[in-house]
Amino acid sequence: MMSVEGPYLSAVVARLGAPVINLAAFGLAFSLAWLAESPIIMLLSASTALAQDRPSFLALRRFAGLLNAGVTALLVLIVLPPVFAFLALRVMGLPEAVAGLAHGATLLLLPWPAAIGIRRFYQGLLVRRGHTGRVASGTLVRLAAMSVTAAALAAFTRLPGAWIGALALSAGVVGEAAAARYMARHAVRDLLAAAGGAEPPLGELARFYFPLALTSMLSMSVGPILILFMGRGADPVPCLAAWPVVQAFNFFFRSGGVAFQEVGVALKAPGGGPSPQVRRAAGLLACAATGLLALLAFTPLARVWFLRILGLEPALLPFVLVPTRLLLAYPALEYALSWQRARFILARRTRPITEATALEIAGLALAMSVLVLGFGWRGTLAAALALTLGRLLACAHLRLRRPLAEVA
Repeated sequence: MMSVEGPYLSAVVARLGAPVINLAAFGLAFSLAWLAESPIIMLLSASTALAQDRPSFLALRRFAGLLNAGVTALLVLIVLPPVFAFLALRVMGLPEAVAGLAHGATLLLLPWPAAIGIRRFYQGLLVRRGHTGRVASGTLVRLAAMSVTAAALAAFTRLPGAWIGALALSAGVVGEAAAARYMARHAVRDLLAAAGGAEPPLGELARFYFPLALTSMLSMSVGPILILFMGRGADPVPCLAAWPVVQAFNFFFRSGGVAFQEVGVALKAPGGGPSPQVRRAAGLLACAATGLLALLAFTPLARVWFLRILGLEPALLPFVLVPTRLLLAYPALEYALSWQRARFILARRTRPITEATALEIAGLALAMSVLVLGFGWRGTLAAALALTLGRLLACAHLRLRRPLAEVA
């Protein structure tokens, strides 16, 4: 359901004024917001794995609060006019029209990081207790708030499309965070009533969590890295406008893989290790996701989706269609990576996860340098191949580095 928001908002922005520039600005703002929220993404895994009793819950909640404050401060720093101008104009080399709209959109996304941190922390409590249906209900709240906000702003204001998209995203995540806290109230009550040992020190939590946070930070840096190269490659504005559409379409098929990491952690085998049944389920879902993507990407349904449903300009179709096809294997690789990460989280070895992500980013950056700067490729084509190469490197690294618990 979360994967619906990207295509939905892209369709809204594409139907408003100056769609190419606004899509490019919205994509940049969204990438920067993702980068700012990256340290708190793994709170869902942390609360699923660690929140067992009153002491562990209170320590983890305090730890999460500090993280949420930190990521909000980071986004505030990014949107300071001198800092943003330096990043957008000098580092990324973006046109001034795109940079100006993106600055306003990023300002409107300031509530995003902390709201994401709150809802992921409480969603972890729900997942640990098997209440995954409530997580889905919270996502419905998010989509409803986002849809109402986008529709109202598009109908009754003259705001730029990029700003409408940003406001809709902020409204959605704030609503979902409130819903997650409300639905987790019984889990919180039970944890506060559960006796336990000494409260784990923040240093111990940090040693477990910071490799995961670094993993997320590296992963979320993908968006700004790709935009940096696209801004300096061939046809930069159409590529920047098309890339959010490509990402949103691919995320629809790989979104189940993104969630599968917590499945692997929560549904562990009786002995505490990874479950063979969960591994088989990951393989089946990976094949299904890639098959569905192929069905849409390599048939006339692709033109129907991008031109009629999303309302893209026909001139943008070549910038969208070919990279969408090149990313065919990415949904399956998402499932493979999530399963591998779950194995290491269960073994309480999070450093190899960070190593794999660093290797992925290095491979991606190298591929973009060669294809965009060396051979002058369009950024969207280079990005599709670079993403696939990087993900293959990460999966291979974790496959070769088995957790100690499995070796024993």
